[in-house]
Amino acid sequence: MATARVHLIIHGRVQGVAFRYSAEDQANRIGIGGWVRNLHNGTVEIIAEGQRSELEELIKWCGHGPSLARVTDVEIEWLEPTNEFERFYSARTQ
Repeated sequence: MATARVHLIIHGRVQGVAFRYSAEDQANRIGIGGWVRNLHNGTVEIIAEGQRSELEELIKWCGHGPSLARVTDVEIEWLEPTNEFERFYSARTQ
């Protein structure tokens, strides 16, 4: 099966509610690579690679996030995979 790559921007109340750490846990549970970080505008950004069905599972989770989050939108951009990730991690705020 081919690897896919997705770039996500998650809007809403997604900072200060453990979204990054929950996303990292979710991605590692699913078994995909990539990273998640907070952006200065209050959104969360994710780059992830894995099987498309696994990425779609992560996207679905991002639509609601952890219990304290209030997601209002998830921007989705499918990209060509680079196969650069060995794991999924929380990156520095950008």
